Amino acid sequence: MSGHNKWSTIKHKKAAQDAKRSKVWTKIIKEITVSARLGGGDPSGNPRLRSAIDKAKGANMPNDNIDRAIKKGTGELEGVSYEEITYEGYGPGGVAILVEVMTDNRTRTVAEIRHALEKYGGNLGASGSVAWIFKKRGLITLEKTAVSEDRLMEIAVDAGAEDVRDAGSSWEVETDPSTIEAVKAALASAKLETTSGEVTMLPQSRVKLDDGKAESMLKLMNALEDDDDVQNVYANFDIDDELLERLSA
Repeated sequence: MSGHNKWSTIKHKKAAQDAKRSKVWTKIIKEITVSARLGGGDPSGNPRLRSAIDKAKGANMPNDNIDRAIKKGTGELEGVSYEEITYEGYGPGGVAILVEVMTDNRTRTVAEIRHALEKYGGNLGASGSVAWIFKKRGLITLEKTAVSEDRLMEIAVDAGAEDVRDAGSSWEVETDPSTIEAVKAALASAKLETTSGEVTMLPQSRVKLDDGKAESMLKLMNALEDDDDVQNVYANFDIDDELLERLSA
């Protein structure tokens, strides 16, 4: 299993009791606002908004906060206008990194991203330098104890999933981005609880890191994800599960 996917699992588990919940909420509110601005305020006709609302509910965000964010996006309430930008760069050991941001100040944000990369042995790259390594995919995870592989395969593939794989303590279901909502609905209908379900960027090749570079890479991931303007960070590092668990403890 890739280190980055494992990192995502650890991150999702931490999020439920994250002491910095206000920071998590801030990022989700931005996503809801931009999703509503681009695709309208009705989640039934806006898959991106529906996914953001699911994420908000998973973070125990009150409905009032969600409604206000939608209204700011649709213009019913006054709000900040955010710009979506993807930065590309390299981490320790030549790891490819994509950083998706929403910002009201591009100059501030790019300076913060560059500083974080350089602090932990990386650097900012040109547009197109690493994006080709990643592919947009739907990714759903479930706890191993929730369902057998055969049963999961039957439900997920029938609903349009392309792959079901063993990811250690969990199952991963991979889909085309256009079918993730149908697969999530099928799993919900079968009363199967998912750990996460979102459109993500999966690396098509990976870089194995040793102890020293692995520690720097995880510090870089934390630094980037702690930035208020950063929505998502994707990287193609691979770290042994045992080492990753120890460094993430």
